[in-house]
Amino acid sequence: MSFTDKAKNKVEQMSGAAKERIGDMTDNERMRAEGATEQSEARARQAGENMKSAGRNAKDAFNR
Repeated sequence: MSFTDKAKNKVEQMSGAAKERIGDMTDNERMRAEGATEQSEARARQAGENMKSAGRNAKDAFNR
């Protein structure tokens, strides 16, 4: 995973958290839900990228 991908995921996760908090403060359920969804999607992408990295590391360990 490149640094750019990690940064994009983190920015989206933080943006989602901000939306969720603003939605909570203003009682805007749609914004709160959008924020929660953005956070979940960013976390899922991050987990997928971590799995890819773990697979590559395991493959490299066997090739030594």
